[in-house]
Amino acid sequence: MTAIRVLLVDDDPLVRAGLSFMLGGADDIEIVGEAADGAEVAALVERTRPDVVLMDIRMPAVDGLTATELLLTREDAPQVVVLTTFHADEQVLRALRAGAAGFLLKDTPPAEIVDAVRRVAAGDPVLSPAVTRQVMRQAAGFAAGARRSRARERLAVLNDREREVAVAVGRGLANAEISAGLFMSVATVKAHVSRVLAKLDLGNRVQIALLVHDAGLLDESGADRPGRH
Repeated sequence: MTAIRVLLVDDDPLVRAGLSFMLGGADDIEIVGEAADGAEVAALVERTRPDVVLMDIRMPAVDGLTATELLLTREDAPQVVVLTTFHADEQVLRALRAGAAGFLLKDTPPAEIVDAVRRVAAGDPVLSPAVTRQVMRQAAGFAAGARRSRARERLAVLNDREREVAVAVGRGLANAEISAGLFMSVATVKAHVSRVLAKLDLGNRVQIALLVHDAGLLDESGADRPGRH
């Protein structure tokens, strides 16, 4: 099996050393490079071709948000996971809107970080339902009426079933949970998610979740709001 290629980006050498140690111990993960600032990312990605980039948000010259936004404009962009000391703030939300596959707290237990790298390499977002709800509550503080209107206009291109799946993704549910809740096969759920991403021109499930929340389709508990279908 081909190893998951990981690039570490953090201005703290101790953080990079710790991540390298914990990830390097996994047989299916290979650390292909390290960077101390966002300014180094583009050249390193070009040279090392990582599958996953672990990206610190706060760095002195070029911050992780700017580096993430630039990196995700590439056609062959790797998956980006934001590293932060905060559960949710405006910079993390901007990175998620730009297409980051999720975020990890720097004090996340090692085994969970290894599992997160594996999951994001497989195309799954690194956001649990609980963390998704927290991010969505934080997003509500930055959402404005104009954003809600734009989000609803974008979601209007979906048919009823695609909309149901999009709302379920917004609740932080995995494909198997959506399958059970909407009485369809997992393969059908995956097909609907793919169509939603294509119709909305989005890169991953996290962006679907943020758009659903911007449209006001969820309450703060993550439940589907009545009368919004």
